[in-house]
Amino acid sequence: MNNKTKIYKIYGLIIKTAIILLAFWFIYRRLFIKYNLDNTLRSFEGHFSQPFFIKIILLVFGLMIINWSIETFKWKFLISKIENVNFFKALIAVVSGVTVSIFTPNRIGEYAGRVFILEKADRWEGVLITMLGSMSQLLITVIAGSIGFIFFAHEYIDFFSLNPGYYFYGLVFIIVIIVIVLVMLFYNISFLTCLINKLPGRLKKISHYGNIFSYYNKAELTAVLLLSFTRYLVFVTQFFLLLVLFEVKIPYSHAFIMISLIYLVVAALPTFFLTELGVRVSAALFFICMYFEKLNLPVVNINDNIMIATSVLWLVNLAIPAIIGAIFVFRLKFFRKS
Repeated sequence: MNNKTKIYKIYGLIIKTAIILLAFWFIYRRLFIKYNLDNTLRSFEGHFSQPFFIKIILLVFGLMIINWSIETFKWKFLISKIENVNFFKALIAVVSGVTVSIFTPNRIGEYAGRVFILEKADRWEGVLITMLGSMSQLLITVIAGSIGFIFFAHEYIDFFSLNPGYYFYGLVFIIVIIVIVLVMLFYNISFLTCLINKLPGRLKKISHYGNIFSYYNKAELTAVLLLSFTRYLVFVTQFFLLLVLFEVKIPYSHAFIMISLIYLVVAALPTFFLTELGVRVSAALFFICMYFEKLNLPVVNINDNIMIATSVLWLVNLAIPAIIGAIFVFRLKFFRKS
């Protein structure tokens, strides 16, 4: 082993150790300092006696496994254009990406975290492919949130509910046009290849990365969207189950509307790890409480129960996978011979 290889190994060890320490520090800070985990744990005591408590908790955790399995399969499918990886290796990449992204704004570190599992493929191509998968999930979030907003506007915004004529249908028309444009752009993502290939001057040397967007045909993009939609249904159902568990009694149809808007807000706002849970909780309180206010329904500890349900979902879907991913961070390869 030459000196250069030893240096790279030391650098790699330092980076991996730093990632794990940062991830655990941020999780600890969020759960025990910014948000008192004891409150959540104590809240379980009041609901533990319910006959369906264990069943719902197990179902939520089971859906967490399904959620990240779908994401793993989607990434494996997309990345196969540049390197074949088995499911377990793809799963390591996905959960390691969660660990790396847990302390980055809007979890952008997820893109980089995954590609360091690749053996030979170009990592920048891997980043772009990972971004394509995230774009499909974002598109589903925008479509579902847009549909949810139409129903929300009609039922909960007085301006549109009291004036259901031109204004409301004008809103619907604008939303439909935006959604159609976004879907068309996704299905014609290869246009980015043409744009990148026209980069001038020194940027010309990176233009070949644009070819990534022409690797996928419409059938493959449809499959990716279907996987993203299935995953979306999974974590919407998780949220609804936790609302039921913590006695936030809201019908599934209305819950779907509110949850779709919550995810739309979270996706639209720039967030850092330390503010992401706060944004989720604030959005959940705003939209779900409107359902009870609109119908003048009696509420008992409704705010606390919504906060607990939102926090538990965040803990299950992000914090726990990040902790699991920390186990596999040392399998990432930040430096390669070529």
